[in-house]
Amino acid sequence: MIKKDMMQEINPKDTTRAYAFEMWMKAPMPMVTLIKTLYVTRLRHISKKRGLKFNMLMCWCIGKAASQVKEFYMLPVGNKLIKYDSIAVNTIVANSQGEVSSCDIPYSEDLSRFNEDYLHLTRQVADTCENHDITDRMVVGTSALAQYDIDGAVGMYSGIFNNPFMIWGAYRKSWLNTRLTVSFQFHHTQMDGAHAARFLDLLQKEINKL
Repeated sequence: MIKKDMMQEINPKDTTRAYAFEMWMKAPMPMVTLIKTLYVTRLRHISKKRGLKFNMLMCWCIGKAASQVKEFYMLPVGNKLIKYDSIAVNTIVANSQGEVSSCDIPYSEDLSRFNEDYLHLTRQVADTCENHDITDRMVVGTSALAQYDIDGAVGMYSGIFNNPFMIWGAYRKSWLNTRLTVSFQFHHTQMDGAHAARFLDLLQKEINKL
């Protein structure tokens, strides 16, 4: 039997985010950005050895780390707090018209399954130029500017999408290590800086043990 993904509105007062909901939901700029340098040597080696896309591996590790932080399962949507029971990871795809489209990939602990979904869905989005949106999962957004060497980036706050979002550019190779600087933007109602920093630490650990 296939488990259906669920989402539901919850009362902020019944959660650990009650104070944050009161403080930050109506703030003109409720987003916070952390910047961290990750060591992705292992990711690059596995990508080359097994013929797997580096971006796919990054997205899987992001989903794996996010799934271990309970704050990722709650998201402010409009003026409500919504609880989800599963996560997806978004990636930006270069489409057949020379523009970009958005593609949500359901996170699975099974790397092979995630890879299959990643390849199928990104190819579909590239060919059709139609976004693939998953509305019943909490989506972590990503944008990889892999062809550019950048030191950091700060996402914009649209006032519509409150999802956490990660941006990175090209990785940097040295004699022994490969480093990748990432920025992580999140809504303060969803999590505090300590939760975000823990997520980034977990992301590094998941990369190291992949």
